Amino acid sequence: MTPSDAQPIVPVEATMHTYSFRLRPGQDLKKELETLAQKQRLGAGVILTCVGSLTELTLRLANQEKGSKWSGHFEIVSLAGTLSMHGSHLHLSASDSTGRTFGGHLLDGCKIYTTAEIVIGVMPELDYVREPDPTYGYHELVVKKRKKK
Repeated sequence: MTPSDAQPIVPVEATMHTYSFRLRPGQDLKKELETLAQKQRLGAGVILTCVGSLTELTLRLANQEKGSKWSGHFEIVSLAGTLSMHGSHLHLSASDSTGRTFGGHLLDGCKIYTTAEIVIGVMPELDYVREPDPTYGYHELVVKKRKKK
């Protein structure tokens, strides 16, 4: 597919409210975010900010099949992405004590060291779902208006 074949961008407007919370030492960053999405029945959420630290870092690096793991002390530099009970897409950057920074897809196994302070934006009128995209075959984001009950 070439850029001229691409679908036009159709933005979907929605109101947003936020959830603010802290994760504690030993908790798994990804597992806790996924649990929150399921328990709160989040259809469409976005990470607004996250600061904190880790003792275990597990990421899938760009264009790699499997995850990579590091142990030590890491500062969370950024956490970005979409969060939904239908499937999330989260990227994490973290730096070690020398400032060397690692980044990639967030995987299970990122253990909180002292804290993770997180703010999530939630759009209750929307659902983020993942559907196959024929360009590369990956399940990619589709934004849908949530059906009213």
